[in-house]
Amino acid sequence: MAKPDFLPIPEEVIISKIYHIRGQKVMIDRDLAELYEVETKRLKEQVKRNIDIFPEHFMFELTEEEFRNLRSQIATSSWGGQRYLPYAFTEHGVLQLANVLRSLRARKMSVRIIEVFIKMRELLSTQKEILHKLEQLQKNDTEQDNKIMLIFEYIKQFEQAKQQQLEQENRKQIGYKASGKK
Repeated sequence: MAKPDFLPIPEEVIISKIYHIRGQKVMIDRDLAELYEVETKRLKEQVKRNIDIFPEHFMFELTEEEFRNLRSQIATSSWGGQRYLPYAFTEHGVLQLANVLRSLRARKMSVRIIEVFIKMRELLSTQKEILHKLEQLQKNDTEQDNKIMLIFEYIKQFEQAKQQQLEQENRKQIGYKASGKK
């Protein structure tokens, strides 16, 4: 029996390697190299050889501060004596990597990663819809509360007017009596 050339990676593993940097969801070169089963050095070489197809919205190099923040988030990982700052790849950059690495593993893994990115985007969209609906319900609830309070205020004013009218009718009459009445 032939050995399968690709074992599916659980979504959770891929999601754990997606970071939010510069307002974008990205993956770091080292993590991608691990998923593609290539050395990080080879991955970076291929990127540098094909830098023209990696515009900044596909890939960017982390700053020292971004790298320090990333390392502090991943305290359990060992980054070793890395001499160069890592590259961060957006969803589009991940797809381009498969084109420059040209291995079956890279192509299949890129598809898997893109599927996870899409699923995350769909979940985020659904979450935004739910939040919007909750805000609408809260707004409607507040409007209903205001209307109910207004009704209670009208009832209170009505009761006060009724009480005043009743007091007016029951008060002792003073003044002159009209002639002919006994």
